[in-house]
Amino acid sequence: MKEILKNRTKKFASDCWKLCSKFPISREYNAYCNQLIRCSSSVGANYRAAWRDKTKAYFIQKLKIVEKKADESMYFLELFSEITDKEKNEISRLHKEANEVLSIIVSSIKTVKSRK
Repeated sequence: MKEILKNRTKKFASDCWKLCSKFPISREYNAYCNQLIRCSSSVGANYRAAWRDKTKAYFIQKLKIVEKKADESMYFLELFSEITDKEKNEISRLHKEANEVLSIIVSSIKTVKSRK
């Protein structure tokens, strides 16, 4: 599962970048695209970092960052959904993916916290 989610979070970041490359270059779009690219790539980077040989507290800390960044990604995807009619299907797909990753991470945090 670890490797599957590593690959899935990397693909999510890559797909968000590809989505942003389809929007016009403007001050407004650039602001939201930059934010989406940053938070979506942080999802995978922090998930990957969580698996380094560290403490349980470090693992949970990194997963909490993943949780936060997945939620932020959803926020910016929701904004795109409201401000543009372009790429509606892709925005919806990415929002669903972010939500699924978020659910997995929240469940993982609960599981790790419940273990002694």
